[in-house]
Amino acid sequence: MENWITTPFEPLSGLTGGILIGLSVVLLLLTLGRIAGISGIAAGALTQRGSEQYWRLAFLIGMLLAAIIYKVFLGGFEVQTQLGSGWMIIAGLLVGFGTRLGSGCTSGHGVTGLSRLSPRSIVATLTFMAAAVVTTNIIRHVL
Repeated sequence: MENWITTPFEPLSGLTGGILIGLSVVLLLLTLGRIAGISGIAAGALTQRGSEQYWRLAFLIGMLLAAIIYKVFLGGFEVQTQLGSGWMIIAGLLVGFGTRLGSGCTSGHGVTGLSRLSPRSIVATLTFMAAAVVTTNIIRHVL
């Protein structure tokens, strides 16, 4: 693992993405009174019915369309992974387990919860950020 590829510093892209995420969080809260946590939205899209299911599906479809529109108009983006498919599957399963265990995901706790100063979200965000730091260091220096 000595050949790590660094991500280029692109502050304008980060700022633009952050503004768009913030706007979607505010709009969802103001229009429907709902929290923009992707894991909860996705779970509800599978279990809810009627108008609850419709807005959730629209939100998820909008996320997919945004990536497609970006690719069409700006030429796409390169996805680079440092580990093989097996590690990516394990990582995905662990993230899914952690999302259920923590009663929410990074968007729900880290964006929406922190902006509302939710104590539960502050603890959850500190926990998953600490886990990310530890995991990154293990992968880069041990594996």
